[in-house]
Amino acid sequence: MAIELTNPQTDRTALKVEGQVFEITKAVNFEAAHYMGGKPEGHPYRNVHGHSFRLEATVAGTVEPGAEWVQDFSDLAAILNETASKLDHRLLNEIDGLDVPTLERIALWAANDLKPKLPGLKQVVLARPSLDERCVLVL
Repeated sequence: MAIELTNPQTDRTALKVEGQVFEITKAVNFEAAHYMGGKPEGHPYRNVHGHSFRLEATVAGTVEPGAEWVQDFSDLAAILNETASKLDHRLLNEIDGLDVPTLERIALWAANDLKPKLPGLKQVVLARPSLDERCVLVL
C-alpha cells in the first residue's frame, strides 16, 4: 500500500521506509563464448562464438527499523560481480552444469550461485543485449 502524503514537497516524515517491502535490482555485464553441440553440420550455433551478457538480480525485502534500504547496492554489485567473474571470458561449455549453455541454463546456474549470498533473491535475468534476447527466471 502506498503512503499518501499531505504535501509531497514538505511532508518528509511520511516517507518512512521501515516496514515497507521493496524489490531492488542490479545488473552487471560479462563476456563469454559457447557453442551448441548436437546441432547439424553447418549450423552457425555449432561453432564457438561469443556474446556480451548482462546478468541482473532482483532482491526483495523489508526495510528493517533503523536501516535505510533493503540492501546496499554496492554489496549487491559485489555479489553479482563475483558470480559474473566465474563466467567472464570463459568457454561456458567447460563450466560444470553448462554443457549446453542456453540462456535458461546460464540463468539457473547463476541463480544457484547467488542464492546462498542473497536470501531475498526473487528473479534472475540473463540477457544478450546486442541480440535483444533475455531470459527471466522467477524464483
